[in-house]
Amino acid sequence: MKIAVLFGGISRERPISLKSGQNVLEALKKLGHEAYPIDVNGDFLSIAPKLKEFDLVFNALHGKFGEDGVVQAILDWLGIKYTGSKVLSSAICFDKVMTYRTLNGNVKYPEYILVKQPIRESPFGFPCVIKPRKEGSSIGVHICDNPEQLYQALLQEFSNYDEMIVQRYIPGRELTISILKLNGKPQVLPILELKPKRRFYDYIAKYTPNMTEFILPAPLSEQEHTEVTQSALKAFEVCECDGFARVDGILKDGIFYVLELNTIPGLTDLSDLPASAKAAGMSFEQLIDAIIRTVVE
Repeated sequence: MKIAVLFGGISRERPISLKSGQNVLEALKKLGHEAYPIDVNGDFLSIAPKLKEFDLVFNALHGKFGEDGVVQAILDWLGIKYTGSKVLSSAICFDKVMTYRTLNGNVKYPEYILVKQPIRESPFGFPCVIKPRKEGSSIGVHICDNPEQLYQALLQEFSNYDEMIVQRYIPGRELTISILKLNGKPQVLPILELKPKRRFYDYIAKYTPNMTEFILPAPLSEQEHTEVTQSALKAFEVCECDGFARVDGILKDGIFYVLELNTIPGLTDLSDLPASAKAAGMSFEQLIDAIIRTVVE
């Protein structure tokens, strides 16, 4: 097939998207496809109609404009097939407030409030977590231990964002669950437990070699495995994800708390989805082929 790979983009996750896109391009060529790179770093509307020349668009954009439903809406309008979730699901999952509202009553997630200016008091005590309402790759996430840290962290992040989430901190095991549609049915790949050498799985821990230990599969009891698997699949279903996605969360006292859903998980050499796929016996090329098949079969 003739496949265009969208990567790069204009978000703060651009460096990660460049790496994901390059890996996808190499894999597509190994699979025998005609793969063409398209760095989305300008006026996308002027180049979007040209994508009609391709059999498929592989969307490897992360963050705003690529993962939030905007690119998806443009491609839908033009009638172009693309990998990953559709407009509504992408918009919901990129917006953590909308994610939690959608998940409410279906799965557990940490309590939160939305703030539009710096505050010093957390309704959940300390430590607490702050994060942008709309962002990825743990950019802008802080764990705050006291009122002054909370205020200063929010002050810093409000230079980049209009809204921030203050959330209850739940100490527990960091798990990530990759879901891939195989033969039309969402399948949970081996569950990954993350043990970062930093306080949590932040941007540095995610993308710096040897900064995080991957435990695959995560050592879970049968009951824990069922709880995590069912919660992840329920989140995937309720948010109407398609093709593939990753559900991140915390396991504490047998309860899995969903933190977020990623509709375009990273595909770098250090990313979680390829690691889980490898643990399931899939090469990177087989993973990319499976993602393509979620669209064309």
